[in-house]
Amino acid sequence: MNSKVFMILRILLGIFVLIFGLNKFLGFMPMPELSAEAGAFFGALTSAKTMTLVGIVEIVAGLALILNKYGALLTIILMSISINAVLFHAVLDPAGIAGAAVLLILNIAVLYGYKDKYTNLLA
Repeated sequence: MNSKVFMILRILLGIFVLIFGLNKFLGFMPMPELSAEAGAFFGALTSAKTMTLVGIVEIVAGLALILNKYGALLTIILMSISINAVLFHAVLDPAGIAGAAVLLILNIAVLYGYKDKYTNLLA
């Protein structure tokens, strides 16, 4: 992958997750209307402090990707959040899947850009 394209994708992913991570603490983006099932599930995640942990991981990953420090590691960790976001929206809130799909696509692209860092892991 071209280094300039990779840098742009890495920074875009970093900004994307940093904004959504900060939103979990600051609440500057309004919460969309969810179905009863999605609201119950999201409420359970919030009351169990799972969303707080997700927010922390997103902030750390966003900063790491923007600053290009430990990006390969945090991109792997961020993949679990990306997949869970897509599955949540696919099953419980299909109308809101666009943002989660963008997150997953950017995450896969950045993972591909870091593929040289994973050779020992995959050997």
